[in-house]
Amino acid sequence: MATPPSSAALHHDGAPQTPTLVQPIPGEEEEEDEVEEEEEVTAAMASPGCPRVEEEVTAAVTAAAATSSLWCRRGAEEDVTAAGWRGRRKHVFVLSEAGKPIYSRHGNEEALAATMGVMMALVSFIQSGGNAIRAICSEDRTLVFEQRGPLLLVSVSRTRQSAAQLRRELTFVHEQILSLLTRGGITRVFARRRGYDLRRLLAGAEAVLDRLLSGAAADGRLLLGAARCLPLPAPLRRAVSGALRRAAAAAVPAPALALLAAGGRLVTAARQRALAEGGRLCASDLHLLLNLLGSGVGAGEVWTPVCLPRFNPDGYFYAYAAALGEEEEEDGGGGGHGVTLILLSTEREGFYAAAGCRRQLEEALRAQGWLRELGAAVKGGAGYGPARPGAPELRHFLYKPLEGPEEMQQLPQFTSPELEEPYSSEEEQHRLFDLYHYLHSRVHSPHRPLRLLYHVAEKETLLAWVRWRAGSCQWAPG
Repeated sequence: MATPPSSAALHHDGAPQTPTLVQPIPGEEEEEDEVEEEEEVTAAMASPGCPRVEEEVTAAVTAAAATSSLWCRRGAEEDVTAAGWRGRRKHVFVLSEAGKPIYSRHGNEEALAATMGVMMALVSFIQSGGNAIRAICSEDRTLVFEQRGPLLLVSVSRTRQSAAQLRRELTFVHEQILSLLTRGGITRVFARRRGYDLRRLLAGAEAVLDRLLSGAAADGRLLLGAARCLPLPAPLRRAVSGALRRAAAAAVPAPALALLAAGGRLVTAARQRALAEGGRLCASDLHLLLNLLGSGVGAGEVWTPVCLPRFNPDGYFYAYAAALGEEEEEDGGGGGHGVTLILLSTEREGFYAAAGCRRQLEEALRAQGWLRELGAAVKGGAGYGPARPGAPELRHFLYKPLEGPEEMQQLPQFTSPELEEPYSSEEEQHRLFDLYHYLHSRVHSPHRPLRLLYHVAEKETLLAWVRWRAGSCQWAPG
C-alpha cells in the first residue's frame, strides 16, 4: 500500500489534495544568494536523525489553509501608524536574535521591522552589561520580554494582567511555534543562518497564533492551565469514551493518543500505555493541539507532523484530524456538527490506520445515535448558564478541581458558564477577565499567596477561593 503524501490534506474518498505552494511576499525578488541560503537551511533541518521539518511543516500549513477557513488571517494589513493600532489593549511580537520580524498579533510584521529592531537593540544593550531585561512597567502599560533560544517574544499590554501572566502567554506562543517546527529544528535553522526569515516556515500559521491569543482574552484556559470540556450528560460521555477506546485499540498501529473535540473543547481522550509511561500529557500540550486542529479541519482529513513541547520539545508525532459525519450533515444523516477526531501516531506510515480508526468510530457513534447527540450538543450552544449552580445573583465563575480521579489529575480541567448579560459585549468580557486576572495574580502571588480573597469592584463583588481538597473557584456575583 502506498504511503500518503506527508502532511497532505485528503478528502474522504482518499484522494490527496494538492497543497498550495507558499508564495513569496508580493514585490520581493528571489535573489540567487537567497535561493542558496534556502537550500542550506533545508539541508540543516534534514540532518541525520532529524525530520525534514521545513518540507513537512510547510506542506502541513498550506494543506490546512486549503481545507479550513480558520487558517485565513484577518487584520494583518492593519495600519500600524493609525491611532487604532496604537490603542490596542495588547500587542505580541516575535522576532529573531538578528531582529528579523516573525509575528505580530496586530498589523503586518514587515511594517513593524523597525520597531522590532529597536526592541532587539534594547535587549542586546542590557545583555552587554551582563543583565537581562524581563519587564518594564509604566502607569498604564506593561512590557514583558521573554528570550527563548534564538527567539525573542515581547508583550505590550494595557490590561490588568501581571508580568507573570503575560510571560505565561508568551510561553504558550513560543510553544505553539515549537508545535509546528520543534525546538531542535529552530535551533538548527538559526545555527546555520542567524538572519534566516522564519516566516518561510510559518507561512499560514499566523492565524493559529492569533486564535491562541484571542482565546486568552475571554477564556480561562491559559489563566488556569487547564482544558475546557464540552458539557455532556455523563452516560453519553462514558459511551463515547468507550467507543473511542475500542476504535483506537483496534487500529494497527494503534495511535498513542486519541481524542474528540468540538468547538475547541474536549469531549474525551484515550491514551495508549506507551504514551502514559513516557510522561504526562500536559494540559498546555492538549490546548496547543486543540488550538491547532480541534476547531475544525473542513471536509477533509489532515495528516501532519506536530510536536508536543512539554512532552518532548525536540520530537514530534504524526497527527491525524478529521471531522465526523460532515458529509451527511446536510442530508440529515446523523452528522456530528463540529465534532473533530484527532489521533497522534508515532508511525509516519500510520495514515491509513488512522483513517480506518476514524471510519470505525464514526460507524459506532452513528449506529447508536451518539453522533447525532454530540452534534445536537454543539448546535445547542454547548454550554450552560450561570444560574445552573443555584447560587442567587451569580453572574459568572471559573472552577478548576484540584483533586479528583486519576484521569483528572493527569489532565487538569475546568468549567465555566457561557457569558451572558451583562457580559455579552466584548468590552464587558474584557473587563470581567481583567478582574479574573487580577484575582488570580493576588491569590497566587509568589510573595504573599492567599487562600481567600474578597474584592468589591465597581459593578460586582468577586470572590477567589483556593481550597486544596475542593478546588479553586473564582466568581463574580452581582
